[in-house]
Amino acid sequence: MADAKVRIGFVGVGSMGQCAHLKNYATLPECEVVAIAELRPELARRVAAKYGVPRVYPTAEDMLAHERLDAIVAAQQFSRHGQVILPLYKAGLPVMTEKPLASSVEVGEHLVHALQAGGAWHMVGYHKRSDPATMYARQVIDQLKQTGELGAFRYVRIVMPAGDWVASGFSDLVKTDEPYPAGENDPPAGDMDAQTYTAYVGFVNYYIHQVNLMRYLLGEPYHITYAEPTQTVLVVRSQSGVAGVIEMSPYQTSLGWQESALVAFEHGYIKIGLPAPLASNVSGQVEVYRDPGKGKTPEAFVPVLPPIHAMRQQAINFIHAVRGETKPPCEAAEALEDLRVAREYFRLLGK
Repeated sequence: MADAKVRIGFVGVGSMGQCAHLKNYATLPECEVVAIAELRPELARRVAAKYGVPRVYPTAEDMLAHERLDAIVAAQQFSRHGQVILPLYKAGLPVMTEKPLASSVEVGEHLVHALQAGGAWHMVGYHKRSDPATMYARQVIDQLKQTGELGAFRYVRIVMPAGDWVASGFSDLVKTDEPYPAGENDPPAGDMDAQTYTAYVGFVNYYIHQVNLMRYLLGEPYHITYAEPTQTVLVVRSQSGVAGVIEMSPYQTSLGWQESALVAFEHGYIKIGLPAPLASNVSGQVEVYRDPGKGKTPEAFVPVLPPIHAMRQQAINFIHAVRGETKPPCEAAEALEDLRVAREYFRLLGK
């Protein structure tokens, strides 16, 4: 497969399916989007015409029966992953979806068990791991942990204010007047009442990126030690004892996106600034500060990163993983841990 294009089938081309995913895969030279499965026939036809996709099907089952595919991108509501994604595993193909893995720990566990029994793998779309800034920062963090040149790894802080996450990313969205397809949601969590489950789904929809990014920057598992009652701050401690904080919408902006992360060592830090999720052709920013002491002059370094947005780099990373050239940035088994961390957070809130 090293020289051949990766043949991709798309399951669902709604808003995120088009503007976060299809528009990237359709323009990557390493892959070819050969088919779309979409319940809305007119939408499928228009989207296929726009992106040069040769064939459309009403269902994923039809597409899989008639196409030779190397992988599937399925941009579906996560509250229906158990209904929609689980059957796709039977094809034995790599699957990529949006985050989170599911709307409850129970459904997530069911998905992971199904994967373990079959031959497929599932990459969950935590695109922040694919931002060039985050990828660069992780390399620096790993190097500093190995060399010890800035002392002990001490702290991670993630700040995620509410803001304009779209950044005009839906400006070229293809729409039709067709009704949104009806479908069953997965069953609610068995250990929550209806009100708590609704709040849990809202949390994992909005903040699960930061829950996942915390683990990525720590480089190891963690657990929550404190949940502030106003639901603005949660505090974590990693497996090796590193402290961390996630600040959730401490303020909001009507324009712009101001998400950031600070990774602190005893004698320096890495700062990351991330763009809006649907911003195009722009990566995040990184600053690396070193102050080793002992008479040495402190240094701050800001690398020049390629102008590739995270969603596009995520598509590239998926294609490379399908080819066996690298591992997926986040697979289903790890994404399940995000759902468990979120459940732990609600327990600490007394829910």
